[in-house]
Amino acid sequence: MRTPRLNRRLTLEEPLRSPDGAGGHHAAWAELGALWAGIDPAGTRVQPIPAAQGTTAPLRITVRAAPPGAPSRPRPGQRFRDGARTFAISAVQEADPTGRFLLCLAQEEGAL
Repeated sequence: MRTPRLNRRLTLEEPLRSPDGAGGHHAAWAELGALWAGIDPAGTRVQPIPAAQGTTAPLRITVRAAPPGAPSRPRPGQRFRDGARTFAISAVQEADPTGRFLLCLAQEEGAL
């Protein structure tokens, strides 16, 4: 594996849910920190989002590895933010045999 080019500073966020007092919840995103990442397309398929305006585009986001359980290690259900752009993380795996990098499969959310 070639050394990835980590040239984008992304913010890692996780969802926070708090009760709204009526049996539901309020959803918000909590910032966990910033990670340097490389973003590459994961395919050519762009898929419309049902009942919403916009599309998702599959991406491969590479970041430096962190130990399992560390707050800086991305997990499915979290997202990356780059300004107004967000990338929902669907899967995370080691990107190389030495365990120096993680590969996050993600979808960009919003209109393209």
